[in-house]
Amino acid sequence: MRILIAPDSYGDSMTAVQAAAAIAAGWNRSRPSDQITIAPQSDGGPGFVTVLAERLGELRRLRVSGPLDGEVDAEWVYDPASATAYLGCAEACGLALLGGPPTPQTALAAHSRGVGQLIAAALDAGAARIVVGLGGSASTDGGRGLINALGGLDTARHRLAGIELVAASDVEYPLLGPWGAARVFGPQKGADARTVAELEQRLAKWAVELDTAAGRKVSAEQGAGAAGGIGAALLALGARCESGAAIIAEHTGLADDIAAADLIVTGEGQLDEQSLHGKVVGSLATAARSRQVPVLVLAGQVCLDGSAQRAAGIVAYAIADYAGSVRLALVDAVNQLMGLATAAAAQLGNSDITRYR
Repeated sequence: MRILIAPDSYGDSMTAVQAAAAIAAGWNRSRPSDQITIAPQSDGGPGFVTVLAERLGELRRLRVSGPLDGEVDAEWVYDPASATAYLGCAEACGLALLGGPPTPQTALAAHSRGVGQLIAAALDAGAARIVVGLGGSASTDGGRGLINALGGLDTARHRLAGIELVAASDVEYPLLGPWGAARVFGPQKGADARTVAELEQRLAKWAVELDTAAGRKVSAEQGAGAAGGIGAALLALGARCESGAAIIAEHTGLADDIAAADLIVTGEGQLDEQSLHGKVVGSLATAARSRQVPVLVLAGQVCLDGSAQRAAGIVAYAIADYAGSVRLALVDAVNQLMGLATAAAAQLGNSDITRYR
């Protein structure tokens, strides 16, 4: 069989590149004669820059403000052939950079200043196109830190005039409301109910400024709530939203790989309803469905029942179930994923993974 291995990152446990290598090694133990193609993916969140660096451009590093008080080393990619810079907000203000578990205090304090510094570096390098991967951020500041780092709203819009700015988003939500940045993603960033309300109020005031500067209600547009509202800030600066997964797919030649595959093996940290909307697993499932290529998902945890999986055209296994605990799945992620891949490959003929064939 021809196997396409195309996972996303698994939160802080594994990068997409590490996960792909682990799946390939595990799969090969049970089915050494299968032809394996490795194509790590990203939806714009953690791993966006790393995956692109594998395929194109020049990897650069810059010391920038982290999500709190300290500085971090952020990587970004510059492709001189197209004068395109690829940045990831997770590189500057990612949850993994907090130095510990998120809390209500970090949820309020975290900012996006470092992302603005990366954009400034891209401009200084001569970039005519800047693609910002959104996802995995610790901040819910609506991109205020980013814009302040560029000199404020008016100055930032002037500096980016004539630059093709792309917000590579992994979500489709607006900035405010029940599906907005604070209420949907705030709890994942340590915010309790009181903090979520405070973040929402703060974002509502900031949204007025963003909408006024843009001359339209960018805060209500799809993708505005991505990365704690960085999406809204980029839209106010003239960006357009594109699927982060689609951008990665284009640069990794994913369409050709899917066409040639008999089975796709993908994965992420937690498979849930959000996975099917703008994220790697959902994008792969949609692309594979028209070609009747089955999709196997090896996720850290699986929160989709069998009927939802069938509707999406996927079959999923959880690393936590294989490992026997969430803790072991996290602390020994690479080995546990490798073992799960070995087990899944061994039972391939006895499962419903290949039901489309």
